Formats: sequence, C-alpha cells, structure tokens
Amino acid sequence: MNGGLHARRFSFALSAPTHFCSGIRTALCTPRWRSDLSRVTREACGLARSVQSVRGTMKHTRNGIPYRRLGRTGELVSLIGVGGYHLGRQADEQEAIRIVRTAVDNGINFLDNCWDYNGGASEIRMGKALRDGYRDKAFLMTKIDGRTKESAARQIDESLRRLQTDRIDLMQFHEVIRMTDPERVFGADGALEAVVTAQRAGKVRYIGFTGHKTPTIHLRMLDTAQAHGFTFDAVQLPLNVMDAHFDSFARQVVPRLVERDIAVLGMKPMGDPFVLVSGTVTAVECLHYAMNLPTSVVITGCDSLPVLEQALHAARSFRPLSEGAVTALLERTARAARDGKYELYKTTHHFDGTYQNPQWLG
Repeated sequence: MNGGLHARRFSFALSAPTHFCSGIRTALCTPRWRSDLSRVTREACGLARSVQSVRGTMKHTRNGIPYRRLGRTGELVSLIGVGGYHLGRQADEQEAIRIVRTAVDNGINFLDNCWDYNGGASEIRMGKALRDGYRDKAFLMTKIDGRTKESAARQIDESLRRLQTDRIDLMQFHEVIRMTDPERVFGADGALEAVVTAQRAGKVRYIGFTGHKTPTIHLRMLDTAQAHGFTFDAVQLPLNVMDAHFDSFARQVVPRLVERDIAVLGMKPMGDPFVLVSGTVTAVECLHYAMNLPTSVVITGCDSLPVLEQALHAARSFRPLSEGAVTALLERTARAARDGKYELYKTTHHFDGTYQNPQWLG
C-alpha cells in the first residue's frame, strides 16, 4: 500500500504557486518554513499528547476501527471518515454506493458530504447508499455554502432531500475562506439563523464550519462566534505533514479547539493529493500523521474500493507515533513544504469552489 493509489493521476510537475499577497495573506508570503525544526517537532508532539482528550476514558473500536469522541458532543465517531467529493467520480453510481456500504460494514460511521459536491451528485449517491438501514449506522455530515438566511435554508432542505434523511448529524458552513465570511454568517439574516432554526426543528443536530485558506480566517470565525455567544461543535481544517511547516492550522488553530473541547476534523491528509506528488511520504504515513494529532476523525477521499481498503488498513494499523517518528516525517517534508507548493488549497484558488461560483453564497 503506497501513495501511488492516490497520486497516479497527478504525476505532473508543479510550479511554485502564486501567493495571495493581500493584507490578509501577508503572513503567508513570509518564509515561515525557516522556523526551527526542533520547535515544529516539539509542538507536533505536544499536540499528539492531547489525543487522550478525544479518545475518552475507554478504547472503542468497531471491526478494528478505532473510535474517538467528537469534542463536547460526546458522540463517538470512527477515526477515519469517508470524503463525499470523491463519490462523484465513478462512472457507475453503483460503485459509489458499494464504497459507502463497504466502509460502514467495516466499521466506519463518519460520512462527509457537501451541498455543492459534483452538482449534488455526491449527496444523491450517498442518499441511495444509506437506504436499507445504513442511515442508522452512520454519523452523517454535510455542508452548505449559503451565507444568507434564505440561501442557507434552501440548501439545507435540498441536502436533506438528496440524502433521503430527516436529519443531518453535523451541518457545517463550507469554505470559510474570506475574512468577510464570519460577519456574513453571523450577521442579521445570516446563514447561522437558518441553521439554528433547522437545529430547533430537529433537522440538524450539531453545527460546525470548514475552511482551508489560512489559520487567520479560522481564528476570526471562532472569535466572531465567541463575540455572539456561540460555540461551534466541530471545526474542519487541513492537517498533514506539510501544514506543520507552513502557515500551520495544526500549530495555530488546533490548540484553541482542544482548549474549548471543539471537535477537530482533519481533512486533506494527503493534500488532495499533492502532498503525495512531492514523493516525500506515502499515503499511510500521511494518514497516520493526521491520526496522531488530536483529531476526532481524519476525512479522506475514497474513489475506489482499493483506496478505501488502504484507509481501513491505516486506521486499523495506527499506533501513536514516537517523537522520533514524527521528527523523521517532518525532516523529510520540510524542504518540499517550505513555500506551500504542495498545499494549493492555501496558496491558490485551485480548491475554492465558491470563488469560481460566488452565486452559491447567496
């Protein structure tokens, strides 16, 4: 099992990214990668020691898959989660259905999705997969792009219909990637009003947000929530071996989440899949590194059964990494990570669906 399963379709050479050298991106355009490697390693190992807080007081497993506590919710979720975007890539939707059901049958309960993934096809396929009793075995998360009360309410109802369910376990505000997003979500007639209304109606159980651009925006979202007397249940962010070196979510945001017992949802453990393209680490090493952080779940895209089997193997074989193992991974990736070349979600618009489709925001 190696990175080839993910990287084979992305074997092209990457050029250095064009940075967002605006006022909010100034920090990203400085050589943070020159930070002392021993300090980066020490902080990474310190974060790893926080994992006990999400493991809970007992060891929980299903079919060999470890389970962790979802922050202050107390819910138990599988250490690995199936990403929804990749479920829209198969020519035959029956393959996507097989992937979801095989994941659940093998002990995975955390399922990721989004209103905009593949024009809604990812939610539709997942909805079909969750028939025949599978919905009751899953912890279902999806996301909405709407920033207004009206657009958010419409997207919530569309997601419920596509997913063929009357409730979403975790609803998240998707792509919080602009400094203006927090104010739009929390403002008058903003998206939060729609989500809280849905929560009171029993359509939504827990509330979170996602983003991938810079820790500064995540922290602003958390600050804005606090100013409004609101606490998120979960926050999703990119966590991988290269993030540790460059404008790091793990170093700047995760400690704040752990302190407030907000569930940490790791995504892009392989840079989707550009960290693998660097040739410095394997897929299983990427997954184990993210699992070693205080993540409640590590979400990874599985576009085929072999890739799913790789993820299952990584979860079942995971053991806490020694400080030496963490140091070796960080040393191996330091040079490649130094300018964000393999973290395109931070340094380009490559992953910004709402940048390409601003109408989704409402």
